[in-house]
Amino acid sequence: MTTLRNSVKLIGRPGQDPEIKSLANNRKMARFRLATNEYYTNAKGERVSDTQWHTLIAWGKTADLVEKLVKKGKEVAIEGKLTSRTWEDKEGVKRQMVEVVVNEVQVFEKAEVATESEA
Repeated sequence: MTTLRNSVKLIGRPGQDPEIKSLANNRKMARFRLATNEYYTNAKGERVSDTQWHTLIAWGKTADLVEKLVKKGKEVAIEGKLTSRTWEDKEGVKRQMVEVVVNEVQVFEKAEVATESEA
């Protein structure tokens, strides 16, 4: 049960290609935003889509995978954990952000349908 303490699983589509940064000691970081959609029917019987945006961070080898595999609009599944960080901006205002630190990533590829034309 210890893996349930801080565990996040999301399936969605990135809004842009990941931002990749190379840091000291050959360490790499990837950051991107992921849109997840939920659908429901409202009181009028209309289908409604609710989109949530999540900020994701990947480090090291996981960042390498994100750089190679994750592209804007491709459906991806991630597993990770929630983190929170606080900082002061240039005006001295205290800011806070919640991010998902990615441990695993998987990209879903649509199968290409091969067609043959008959002569």
